[in-house]
Amino acid sequence: MLTAALPDRVRNRRLALALVLAVAALAGAMALAACQDTSGLSGTVEIDGSSTVFPIMEAVAEEFSLEHRGARVTVGVSGTGGGFKRFCNGETDISNASRPIKPSEIELCAEEGVEFVEIPIAFDGLTIVVNPDNQFVDLLTLEELNRIWRPNDPAERWSDVRPVWPDEAMELFGPGVDSGTFDYFTETVNGAVGAIRTDFTASEDDNLLVLGVSGERFGLGYFGISFFENNKEILRAVPIDGGAGPVLPSAETINDGSYSPLSRPLLIYVRPASLAEPVVQEFIAFLLTLGRTLVDDPEIGYVQLPEELYALGLERARGAVTGSLLQEVEPGADLVALYGGG
Repeated sequence: MLTAALPDRVRNRRLALALVLAVAALAGAMALAACQDTSGLSGTVEIDGSSTVFPIMEAVAEEFSLEHRGARVTVGVSGTGGGFKRFCNGETDISNASRPIKPSEIELCAEEGVEFVEIPIAFDGLTIVVNPDNQFVDLLTLEELNRIWRPNDPAERWSDVRPVWPDEAMELFGPGVDSGTFDYFTETVNGAVGAIRTDFTASEDDNLLVLGVSGERFGLGYFGISFFENNKEILRAVPIDGGAGPVLPSAETINDGSYSPLSRPLLIYVRPASLAEPVVQEFIAFLLTLGRTLVDDPEIGYVQLPEELYALGLERARGAVTGSLLQEVEPGADLVALYGGG
């Protein structure tokens, strides 16, 4: 039986339709493959602690979950102190910290039978910020910071810090008592952990501190550099004179030690019992290899450690080397030598 030849326009339409269907089928197959976890890794990683460390761990958790869709990583923000309480109670696998674990926290963990592996993951610089409309604060010395934040007879007005500054009341914003940033700042600036005036707005949520300073013309606050880097349009960083001239915090000045003494390492603490779980092992390995490149991502804004220090941290994790090496260590210590046994 003879059949009539299809008109060109019909044949072309059918070819186009077939091509669309083929592309759609290929896209569907690719999407399905992307959603499938070929690693076979599953389980949950429970993380809590420092709000300063949170942006790093949140980003690493997101990237890790894209590669291992069977794994679930939760990251909380209870502050360094609050995180250690949960960690020592066996509630979390990893505790984020913006300062070393305290002797009292080591004792608490010991009472609960919880050991820990200490691993540095980044450098940070505590950043002193003012409202961008404040153009009179050109720099602050450590003595002036102490005058502002000390618990006894602190400055109430800007003119109390320098007579040439406006006779206006200061509005102060800072981390709360559960924050490792609070501990580090008070010890460095006021000479003792927890020594500080009480009439300031405190929060473990650094985003609230950002909003506070940006909303007060005569406001001043402090937090990790990441929260400044991500809010430069509504804040101004103040150069700090630690004795060698005024220095602004940056990746360069934090890494070379010139932004002193307000530079510090950021840390995680991992339970050896958790490291026995493949999902926690893989997460730590990811964090200290591929994940470390997220540390200085512009959206996060911290400073990477030397590559050798990440390798040493991975060795500590794989060997479940417990204990803290940062007790009684002065700011600016050589962490590679410290963790490498040099």
